[in-house]
Amino acid sequence: MFHDGRSKKVVFIAHCLLNQNSISDGTAVYPAAFRDVIDYFLNADIGIVQMPCPEFCCLGLDRGNIHGIDSPVVVENTRIRSAMKSGSPNEKLERMADYIVQQIIEYKKYGFEIAGMVGANRSPNCGVETTSDNNAEVNGMGLLIEKISHRLLQESIQIPMIGIKGTDNIQEKLQRFMVTER
Repeated sequence: MFHDGRSKKVVFIAHCLLNQNSISDGTAVYPAAFRDVIDYFLNADIGIVQMPCPEFCCLGLDRGNIHGIDSPVVVENTRIRSAMKSGSPNEKLERMADYIVQQIIEYKKYGFEIAGMVGANRSPNCGVETTSDNNAEVNGMGLLIEKISHRLLQESIQIPMIGIKGTDNIQEKLQRFMVTER
């Protein structure tokens, strides 16, 4: 099954890396997307699976604060992180993690290689190495990535994960990631 032109390789990528228009006010680095990330995986014949944006889906485009641009990024991200931890947003976050892991399981079931997961460091939800909490960028995972990691562990599935942000040397970081994780 699936013996056609496809590479049978996919990578899961944080929504905002492919759509900067979805992120909170004052945090966009590019007009549209992280082209280096997209080009890197397309040039390697790896399909890109765009994960849903947790903040957009749970809190809306303005994240419940139309004056978000007036706050430092880590302060606004900390506010967003707190909002995502309770009630309806947290329930939606749980379902989102289940949805993403179900996709990973389905791809693996048919022999696809999961090249990895690329998150957005400093994000309150999609950070891999760093997230925002207590009005600072801190080591640790964002809420969604943490839930995904926990579910993958329960399923005995390991996939490489990396976080990037606009100040990184993205090409170099992706190359190191892909070589190290193979």
